Amino acid sequence: MTHSIDFRAIGDPALIEVLASPVRQEIVDMLAALGGEGSAGDLAEQLGRHVDGLYYHLKILCKVGLVEAVEAGAEGRRYRLGGGTRALRLAYNTKDQSHAKALRMFSHGLLQVAEQDFDAALSMDGVLTQGRHRELWAARNKAWLSADELVEVNELLERLCSLMSRPRSPERDRLLSCTFVLAPNRAVAKRRGPAE
Repeated sequence: MTHSIDFRAIGDPALIEVLASPVRQEIVDMLAALGGEGSAGDLAEQLGRHVDGLYYHLKILCKVGLVEAVEAGAEGRRYRLGGGTRALRLAYNTKDQSHAKALRMFSHGLLQVAEQDFDAALSMDGVLTQGRHRELWAARNKAWLSADELVEVNELLERLCSLMSRPRSPERDRLLSCTFVLAPNRAVAKRRGPAE
C-alpha cells in the first residue's frame, strides 16, 4: 500500500540553491509544520532564532516564489508557502552539472540542519531514547537490496514523508525532524590476493 503525498516539485537549479541555505530550509519546513502559514514571530519562536535574522531569508524566499507575504495582522506580517500547503520535493537531474551542483549544495545544508537538530536534542531534558515513543535516533545502514526490497524501502520513506508533512493540530503536539539520504553505492569487485 503506497501513501502518495501531493507535492510541489522543485527542479530549477536556482531555486534548489536558494534552498541550500540551512536557515531557509528551516523556514520552509516550519511553515509546512505550522499548516502552511505563520508570522515571522511564529517562525522565530519555533526555530529559536531572532526575528530580525529571518527577514533577510524570508525576503529571498518571497522573491523566488517559494514563500508569499500576506497581509500584516496583529502579530505582524504573515508568510505562507508559495503554491499552497503542498510539501516541497526536489526533482533530480543528475546528468545536468548545474542541477547536480545545486543538489549537492542542498544536501550539505540538509545534513547541517540535521546535525544541529541532533546536537540540540542531546541537551534537552526528558528526551526519549528507548521504546516505541523514542524521539532521538541516528543510524546508518548499508545493504544489498533486491528490486522488491528497494520498492519497499521507497514506500516506507514515502509513508514517513507523508506522516511528517502533516500540519500541527491539537493531537499532533510533538515537534520532531527527520532527515534521510538514500543513495546507491558503487559495488567494488572483490580483489583476489596473490595466493588465489
